[in-house]
Amino acid sequence: MLARQRQAMILEQARRTGAVRVSDLVTQLGVSDMTIRRDLDVLASRGLVEKVYGGATAVLGKSTDEPGFEAKSVQQRAQKEAIAELAATLVRPGTAIGISAGTTTWSLARALGPVAGLTVVTNSIRVADVLRDSAQTDSSVVLTGGVRTPSDALVGPIAVHSLRRLHLDVVFLGVHGMAEGPGFTTPNLTESETNRALVEAGGRLVVLADHTKWGIVGISTIADLHEADVVVTDDGLPEPARQVLSEHVRELLIAPVEDGEGDSDGAD
Repeated sequence: MLARQRQAMILEQARRTGAVRVSDLVTQLGVSDMTIRRDLDVLASRGLVEKVYGGATAVLGKSTDEPGFEAKSVQQRAQKEAIAELAATLVRPGTAIGISAGTTTWSLARALGPVAGLTVVTNSIRVADVLRDSAQTDSSVVLTGGVRTPSDALVGPIAVHSLRRLHLDVVFLGVHGMAEGPGFTTPNLTESETNRALVEAGGRLVVLADHTKWGIVGISTIADLHEADVVVTDDGLPEPARQVLSEHVRELLIAPVEDGEGDSDGAD
């Protein structure tokens, strides 16, 4: 097992149970005490767990915490790019697609340059800027209006109104967190309403979420797990999480990432 995958499993267990013990992890994962302690050091350095005597406790972010775009753009970079490249293969020339705001969807926009004849609807200024510079000349970009959030999303009544009159082939959604009960969530109530309108406008829903999103719960649900036609994630997602997602979504796509790349925690 790769170090990144092992750490993801430790984090998933800590978030699920609230705490982990070194002795239990040694038995479960079949590695040395020193290896587990190094893994906990890595997770603690990212602020994901707090080390205690004999193990660690989970550090769960507040359900309304919303990092800015610049902060998120440097987190889980390799995972986001791998997810974006895989998601781009789902886009067919000549289709109308929706892309939500977020750093993973921003990576997707950069991967769509070669696809011809697209009509892209987005509530992200960053996504629109990328597509304006890289999209084929026969493609068009529609930017919703709205109020700007810390994650550079345009949200609110103006954005919702424009989206509710559209009919898109596929919607690509970036999320703050995903979990079995709450589903796909965001820490911003207004952004949640806007994203729900975007989801409703699409014929298919593709969710882009790296493995660190599993177990994170924002204050508001955008969609339930079963509403996703496809979830695209990376190979750091623990097996228990893969099983849960496979039971709820129609298709789970795993993007391979080289070991040692992009090891920091991230948001949408």
